[in-house]
Amino acid sequence: MLLAALQAGQVSSAGVISCAHPLRPLLARHGPHRLNALKPSSTPARSGNENQLLIQALAPAIQSPLLALAKRIADAGCNLSESRASTIGTEISLMLLADGAWDALAKLETALMKLARDESLHLVHYRIGPRESNAHLLPYLVEVVAADRPGIVVRIVEFFSQHGISVEQLNSTRYQAMQTGAEMFQAQLTIGIPAEIHIAGLRDDFLELCDGLNLDAIMDPVKF
Repeated sequence: MLLAALQAGQVSSAGVISCAHPLRPLLARHGPHRLNALKPSSTPARSGNENQLLIQALAPAIQSPLLALAKRIADAGCNLSESRASTIGTEISLMLLADGAWDALAKLETALMKLARDESLHLVHYRIGPRESNAHLLPYLVEVVAADRPGIVVRIVEFFSQHGISVEQLNSTRYQAMQTGAEMFQAQLTIGIPAEIHIAGLRDDFLELCDGLNLDAIMDPVKF
C-alpha cells in the first residue's frame, strides 16, 4: 500500500498518507477568491431597510410642501420609498417614508427641523422599524355606496375589527348625485384577511350587515 501511495504522490516527506482534498479541482479552476464566493452566506438576507423615517405633513393645499419635502429627502441622500398625498377640505395631507443610511437620515432630520419653522406647515417626523411580513394576509377591496348619514364608517370598521381583520387603506367621501341631487356616501377600503378565515362566510356576514344598514357593497380580491 505504501508503495502504491508513493507512486500516486499521496505521501508527504514526513511519511504521512494524505487524502486528495475534494476542493482541489475547484481551487485549480477558480482560485481561492472565486471559491469563497461559492460558499453559502452565513448572514440571512434582510427583507427591508432598517433605517426609516416617517414624515407626516399638513398644510394649505395652495402651499403644498410636497416638492420641498421630496427635495430635502433627495438632498440628504435618502430614498423616498413610499408616499401618500390627499387633499381634504382646504388642506393637503402628506405621508412620506424615507429610508437610507443612519447618517443620511440624521441629515434629513436636521433639514426637516428647519423646514418646520414655517408656521403654515404642521410637520411631524420620527423613525420607525421595518414592517413585519404580512404574507399570511389576503388583500381584498371593499366598496360601499349609500345615502349619506352619520355612522357608516364606524359600523364598517367595527365589523372588520371584530373579525380580526386589518384595514390597510381607507378612502371615503361625500358627494351630490348628479341625476337627483341626493347626498351620497362612498368608501373604498383595502383590508388584509388572515388566510385561515373562511372567505365565503365572511363575505356573507358582511353583505348581511350592509343589507341591514341599506348599504350597497361589494368585497372582491385585489387583482394586481
